[in-house]
Amino acid sequence: MIVLGVILLVIGFVAGISVLWTIGIILVVIGVVLWVLGAAGHAVGGRRHYW
Repeated sequence: MIVLGVILLVIGFVAGISVLWTIGIILVVIGVVLWVLGAAGHAVGGRRHYW
């Protein structure tokens, strides 16, 4: 999710599309929050790990 957010940030910045920029920021923030929760040992979405 973080990678997709960064890709959308770059595309939105280069193309000048603010909607992609906003969606990219949201995806990056959500991805970082889920990553931190998973790294802290909390179950995310009912799973202890992704696989």
